[in-house]
Amino acid sequence: MRVIIEGYCYRASAVRDVLHELSTLENVGGEISVGYVGYYYNPQLKDCVFILPKVLVNEENKVFSRLDPHDIIDLDNCKLLTSEERNFIYEFAVWIYRAIEVFNKNNPKNDIVYHRQIAEMGKGKRVLSNTFLNILLSLLRFNKERHSFFTTVLRNLHSGYNKINWTRTISRSTAWVQDGTPVYLNPVNKKRQINTDEELIIIYFSILNHISETYGFPVDITLGFELIKGRKFEHYLKGYGKRRLKQIKYRYFSDIQLRLWELCYAFFDKAHQIHIVAEQREYLLVKSFNIVFEAIIDELIGDKDVPRGLKDQADGKRVDHIYSYRNLTNNEGDKPVYYIGDSKYYKLGNKVSAESVYKQFTYARNVIQWNLNLFLDESKENQVLRETHPKYRDEQTEGYNIIPNFFISAKMDEKLSYADNVSTTNRENNTFLSRHFENRLFDRDTLLVYHYDVNFLYVISLYARENKYQKAQWKLNVRKLFRKKIQDALEEKYKFYAMTPKKGVRYEEYLREHFQELLGKVYAPYEQYGDIYSLALDKGENYQKENNLLLKQLKDYFLVEECKLGQDPQEVLPEVGVASIGTLPVDFHEKNVLTCLVRKADKNHQKFVNHAGRTYTMEHIPNVNLLGVKYLLPMVGGSIDGYYDLKRMAIASNKGGTNLRLSLGTYHPLGTKWVQIYRTKMQPGELISLEKTLEMYGGASRRVRQVDQLTSRQVDKLIVSSN
Repeated sequence: MRVIIEGYCYRASAVRDVLHELSTLENVGGEISVGYVGYYYNPQLKDCVFILPKVLVNEENKVFSRLDPHDIIDLDNCKLLTSEERNFIYEFAVWIYRAIEVFNKNNPKNDIVYHRQIAEMGKGKRVLSNTFLNILLSLLRFNKERHSFFTTVLRNLHSGYNKINWTRTISRSTAWVQDGTPVYLNPVNKKRQINTDEELIIIYFSILNHISETYGFPVDITLGFELIKGRKFEHYLKGYGKRRLKQIKYRYFSDIQLRLWELCYAFFDKAHQIHIVAEQREYLLVKSFNIVFEAIIDELIGDKDVPRGLKDQADGKRVDHIYSYRNLTNNEGDKPVYYIGDSKYYKLGNKVSAESVYKQFTYARNVIQWNLNLFLDESKENQVLRETHPKYRDEQTEGYNIIPNFFISAKMDEKLSYADNVSTTNRENNTFLSRHFENRLFDRDTLLVYHYDVNFLYVISLYARENKYQKAQWKLNVRKLFRKKIQDALEEKYKFYAMTPKKGVRYEEYLREHFQELLGKVYAPYEQYGDIYSLALDKGENYQKENNLLLKQLKDYFLVEECKLGQDPQEVLPEVGVASIGTLPVDFHEKNVLTCLVRKADKNHQKFVNHAGRTYTMEHIPNVNLLGVKYLLPMVGGSIDGYYDLKRMAIASNKGGTNLRLSLGTYHPLGTKWVQIYRTKMQPGELISLEKTLEMYGGASRRVRQVDQLTSRQVDKLIVSSN
């Protein structure tokens, strides 16, 4: 077996014969590099050549951190390799072959894979050396081409079942005569003889099962044999397989039996020579392995069904990987954002180019603009998307949600392990920042890109196995991991707070008056909680004076507490109960509150969010006593936090029908939280009491029960506290 590293500059004299008939170019300095990855049979040397990915060498161009790639060209005669390292290269070559094969199957119209039949076992001359891949493929092909042999053996094995030994039955048992015919109740069956083919076939199919489970090769295993699996098969791999095959070799004489024995023995021995019929042109090569690596990463982390304009963007740019997952600022599972990833197939130590970084920033800007256009465009085409996608821009603060953006590159595990590990890259720069203004994380132009490494061996093996469950599980795990790592990286640079208005303050006026000071520092990600905001301040020493002054001002109007990214703000903010609504009216128990629904798609939605509703139109007149209505309780997006006085009511005609138009007066807050009640506790068009309103809002039921026990005079003087 000959080993070449992709992209490495070899001395032409050292590899000219090895790369015979493979299209290569020699440079002026007498060096040759190969831009392929894969398998190639060299008929001149009568040996196979494996071109392995460039991630096998480190930043110092060393294999296994100590060997020059020239040293391992002739792998079988290299004395510098340990047995562990040699076995690793044999197995690594299998994974590369298998990954290219899967890519070629999943992308049949690609123009980067060159494929011609791989060697098979036969009566030809021995090749100079057998690779582990040669052995595996020969095992698989033997099963495919000799399927009739196994079917025949299986039929013969089972043909002895239930055949009666009449001599012994007649001599040893009593016959019962029925209608003149003797009947034997306990006939003696023939003893089934052990077929000498059976054990060899069981070992063979156990090997095929192992190949299928380990490497993902599709295998058709004839039923009827109890296979060797688990710890027992591991025992065979550790040496018992060779010993047992030597013990039973004497049983086999036919060509097909001996050929099967040799294949099984070669699998356990790996160095055993078998006869290979090698064609003059056998290869499986890919000329741009970076495309294969990109496809692998996209299969393992990306979304396939992405809205138009996101993966293939309007400016002609195409994002490598994009998927929808939980946003960074809020733990709500149904409020996802798009994560943008770019896979980098680099040799270890190579830096990300400035062009690549700039493209990542452009991808993020395009995603933000796509989201803005989504809510500006009222077309039916985008209606469903608007319902499932949150706004990236908060209209009140004009803050923008954080767009998770990352590079993902391949790294060889130092211990040559196929374990699952993801880490922050140890390259010189693993974080990239673009901004127009300092200390403004929630600004549209503040964009960050993080760089992470994945174990190349793990992702190659996971992709090659084609196990849907394993891939789906890893996708969930790695998305969760990336989110956590990006959050941790942001918290190293920024300190995050949760803040909510104090009772009775005109916080909207404060936000408007101090807009420039707060721009890019405040964002409202907690739609489920109403007026709770996230504050992000840069930890840099040069910003401390500015940040301390801002915090001092904010605390006059807001309750401000440190709150980590993704943490529930209710865990850190003081409990805020029902706000003061003044003196309870005499008609506190009367049904005089009309409920209505303000949908997110309604034009007046934002006005009701900001407690600035002035009018409301009900398309269908509810079947309640309208004369008794004094208040309107709007369920804004299904949630309530206060109610309005009703000033006027009118019935108007509209397109042949009638509707109810309501003019609203003073807004009365119930508290600082939004409480979901739509469909769970209340429907629109119902008539309820203020008592019921407070009960639904929560935290007021105890106080309401106390009101029932008071006299009317006491009720007139009672003030509902916020405790």
